[in-house]
Amino acid sequence: MSQTDTASGGGQGLPPANTPPANTPPKAEAPSHRGARLRRRARSLGGLVLSLALTLLGLLLITFIIGRVMPIDPVLKVVGERATQAQYDAAYQAMGLDKPIWQQFLRYVSEVLRGDFGRSISTGHPVSEDLKRVFPATVELATLGTLIGVCVGVPLGVIAAARRGGWIDQIARVLALVGYSMPIFWLGLMGLLLFYGILGWIGGPGRQGIIYDGMVPTVTGMILIDSLIAGDWGAFRDAFSHIVLPASLLGYFSLAYISRMTRSFMLEQLSSEYVTTARVKGLSEARVVWGHAFRNILVPLITVIALSFGGLLEGSVLTEIVFSWPGIGQYITKALLAGDMNAVLGGTVLVGACFVGLNLISDLLYRVLDPRAS
Repeated sequence: MSQTDTASGGGQGLPPANTPPANTPPKAEAPSHRGARLRRRARSLGGLVLSLALTLLGLLLITFIIGRVMPIDPVLKVVGERATQAQYDAAYQAMGLDKPIWQQFLRYVSEVLRGDFGRSISTGHPVSEDLKRVFPATVELATLGTLIGVCVGVPLGVIAAARRGGWIDQIARVLALVGYSMPIFWLGLMGLLLFYGILGWIGGPGRQGIIYDGMVPTVTGMILIDSLIAGDWGAFRDAFSHIVLPASLLGYFSLAYISRMTRSFMLEQLSSEYVTTARVKGLSEARVVWGHAFRNILVPLITVIALSFGGLLEGSVLTEIVFSWPGIGQYITKALLAGDMNAVLGGTVLVGACFVGLNLISDLLYRVLDPRAS
């Protein structure tokens, strides 16, 4: 055997130098690497919590300032204009308005964190109870509208981008343009006139007809879900006939936004090099579009859907007024016209907190769909 063969291990079956033996288990991750990864995740989570807390604090500060700069005397709204000076002074002190402004803010934050928004002048009930009553109606309406927007808008945007310049793309662009341009209160009035007044296909304004009003036990506050829980199909059909038109209108405006953004995201992905490579490899167009390009737009699309849902929560005021929908939009509007600042600020804080919560959910979903973000 030559010296070369001996050095290379050719005659004795020895493995080459620096080659790991067969059946060697993979090396475990070094403890230092695991610790660094855990520290990165802890810092990321800590930053997220801090950002959330600062956002909520900023929201409370803004609503506090609004309550102080509004040209409405909150004491007079409580005691009435015929109250004596002694009664006025007593209420002024009881509301803490004689304290320094920073103490008033701390008291306001403490009360809000306990869920105490004061008492509504319009209804005479605690604002927190009023919000529990009206907010589920808005959530039900906005959720159904968002589902319509997502189920129609996302496929429409994807197909419009995949067949750019085709008739589906043209329809999508026209729908988005009309959705952004048409006043929703006009569409609501025309829809009521046609589908309720002339054709009689749907229920009228409100959440339920007089026959079913108050007959379904309140569990979630959402009549569609509560009627299903109670097994009352008559109440479910009646509630659906009332919500289908306002939810469809909100869904149309959500559809216009979601389809436009989906189309934009998809066009960017379809022009990427990895899509060209996938097509050269012979993958089907459906797999290229839905299996590759669509998966890469899920992260930004989550933000779009979350913002759309939040927009419907706070932007359905005109829809609720046109359809006499007893939601938070109508509640805040009536309170503002009546000078009921406790109700206005309470509703504003609730809607703002929902936006913060939706952003938090979006961030968490980012980390699930894209581990690189963690």
